[in-house]
Amino acid sequence: MSLEKLLAERSGNKCELCASTSDLSMYEVPPTSNANLDNSIWVCEVCKSQIEKREQIDPEHWKVLSDTMWSEYAPVQVVAWRMLSRLRNEGWAADNLDILYLDDDNLEWAKKTGDHEQDGTVDFHQDSNGTRLHEGDTVVLIKTLDVKGSSLNAKLGTVVKNIRLVPDNTEQIEGKIEGQTIVILTKYLRKGQ
Repeated sequence: MSLEKLLAERSGNKCELCASTSDLSMYEVPPTSNANLDNSIWVCEVCKSQIEKREQIDPEHWKVLSDTMWSEYAPVQVVAWRMLSRLRNEGWAADNLDILYLDDDNLEWAKKTGDHEQDGTVDFHQDSNGTRLHEGDTVVLIKTLDVKGSSLNAKLGTVVKNIRLVPDNTEQIEGKIEGQTIVILTKYLRKGQ
């Protein structure tokens, strides 16, 4: 039987974190080298996107952890601990974190990603108006820019298509202007149509 089928069976075909029954898939709890029943959980897309920091964390969605954190399965406990740690500024999450017991091995596993040292906010690339940018978007320059180390002058109103987000810096994107790839600060652009 496939791992997905085993996880679906174990969970009663519900998200092991919030009990949702829609858009379910496997999530390998990092760090893992190969997925198995002892390091994977069955989750909905809402939980998965917030766990993976692709979406901003919604504290209301996670209040259900006060029930699901007591799962008998270690990977569910580990993810619950990580999410409660990210939400520790919420009173209910701090209270749950205080009473959630993980054995030494599982606590060590839970701490390996460093999620417990971060708060619940996720930084995204945003244009000058605060609109979220995505890989491949089209943007428009709102200021004329001189490109360092080049004679290129990127004029106000220049359209930059198919941008690439700089992974470690939410204030920068990469785009091509006149065939040259340059780094542009997000505060100097707005999302195009």
